[in-house]
Amino acid sequence: MEQLKKATFAGGCFWCMVKPFDQWDGVHAVISGYTGGHLENPTYEAVKAGETGHYEAVEITYDPELLAYEDMLTIFWQQIDPTDDGGQFQDRGDSYRAAIFYHDDKQYQAALASKQALVDSKKFAKPIVTEILPAQTFYPAEDYHQDFYRKNKQEYKEDRAKSGRDEFITTHWKK
Repeated sequence: MEQLKKATFAGGCFWCMVKPFDQWDGVHAVISGYTGGHLENPTYEAVKAGETGHYEAVEITYDPELLAYEDMLTIFWQQIDPTDDGGQFQDRGDSYRAAIFYHDDKQYQAALASKQALVDSKKFAKPIVTEILPAQTFYPAEDYHQDFYRKNKQEYKEDRAKSGRDEFITTHWKK
């Protein structure tokens, strides 16, 4: 049996990035947190204020024998607006930018190929601006952010509804 692997994706608000991955066989954990910044042990308030350089992200522990990294890239692309470098949907600012954080050369090559395939598809009129970056230290977010969609169902539903994310996904991916 192959060992468990890590995948890290930033797609705007981390609350909205947990459920799409959490539903798949082979996923052992999806942790909300922060990565890509310069401050050790950042807090939500500091990240949101733009003081740390971190992205809100999810770190996924998965079994590559049950779920391929390439499939997770497909899931990722279908959760974001890859043409927006100013945040995602209602969440604006650097901490809400989308990015793929690769953990090894195989992930890097797969991420590059998936991005190029999206460019070649001409699905979007604007350029694909989502970055592909080396994974850095991942700091889990505060406990109240973990599994938010399960623990705070109504607030999650309302936040997601007003974000515009679902309309974007339906328009661009569910055709």
